[in-house]
Amino acid sequence: MTHPDPPRRYLDNAATSWPKPEPVLAAWESAGRLIGAAPGRGGHRAAVAADAIRRRAREQAARLVGGVDPARVALPGGATLALNMAIHGLVRTGDHVIATAADHNATLRPLHALRSRGAITLSIVPCDGLGRVDPADVAAAWSPATRLVVATHASNVTGAVQDAAALAALAHERDGMLVLDAAQSLGQVPGWDDGSGRRAFNADVVVAPAHKWLCGMGGVAILFARAGLALESLVQGGTGSASESLEMPSAFTDLFEAGTPDLPALAALEAAAAWSMGEEGAAAGIRARRLAAACAEGLREIRGARVFAAPDGGPPIVGFTLEGYDPAELAALLEQSAGVQARSGFHCAACIHDYLGTRAGGLVRVSFGPFNTAADAAAVVEAVGAFAA
Repeated sequence: MTHPDPPRRYLDNAATSWPKPEPVLAAWESAGRLIGAAPGRGGHRAAVAADAIRRRAREQAARLVGGVDPARVALPGGATLALNMAIHGLVRTGDHVIATAADHNATLRPLHALRSRGAITLSIVPCDGLGRVDPADVAAAWSPATRLVVATHASNVTGAVQDAAALAALAHERDGMLVLDAAQSLGQVPGWDDGSGRRAFNADVVVAPAHKWLCGMGGVAILFARAGLALESLVQGGTGSASESLEMPSAFTDLFEAGTPDLPALAALEAAAAWSMGEEGAAAGIRARRLAAACAEGLREIRGARVFAAPDGGPPIVGFTLEGYDPAELAALLEQSAGVQARSGFHCAACIHDYLGTRAGGLVRVSFGPFNTAADAAAVVEAVGAFAA
């Protein structure tokens, strides 16, 4: 007798959201099928349409970041690229940089590479057992050579949200800058604009990908840098502007968008930003956070389970381990028995596991998206409970 496969329950939205909202898929497909041109490349009708898509995507991205000037928002090919652009573009030889143990490798590895070649000194301040960083530790690590604080706004391992406003204030009081990796917060953490007139939590640079909580596609990211902030360009090449010169154009958007952009991804970003800022997207975010809270609560009742889920309004992420099981084994069993597609391991976060006590094998992470249901959360709890019995 054959047994039917369990239903597929996709719970890896912190890596890439899936499925995508229908308006996002429609915009992505339409641009790919109907527009045979790239932005900034020619004056024919298709190129004009492509230019309009990029302009609207930039405007929507500026709204997402908190109503900033679209001219200060670039749309490079991914968040890792954008974070490298920000870090390499801001630091100078001899600078001291402060990062946090809760950060993602998209910031820690570029900083480590710069430190390894002797270009900078680097301090990585600790976090607590849920991934939260005390701004006082950042202040204590400050030195006369400190130029940057680089922080992941919300942990992709536990969902812990850092106090970005406090970090920005601390840096600015000392004539430094804050680079904020908002991969897990933009489009998910409420209150992006707190009404005080401070945009993007007053960070100097904010980076986020389109394909995570914004529910867009891969191939494009948002890079915001405040007015007056000069970054050296990491990548040089064609921009479709000032092509008669060997010098890169001075406009911020051109400077950080060298190469041919992914037009369908730009169209999807425009649609995704509109969706996430609308009623449907807002309601979906609230629902996902409630599912994560319910899942975490259920897992805490299971003997032998350790749960890492920060209760502070962060993204809908729940990390956990189960006594007697390797995280990779546990994730495989979840998929086999309950159809739960989770992720196991270290989650591209090199340092946080020293503080969570999960250095041996990492942990299992489930992350809820707009289209998950209460049945998905219940399936995780039921399956883990059965393994623990």
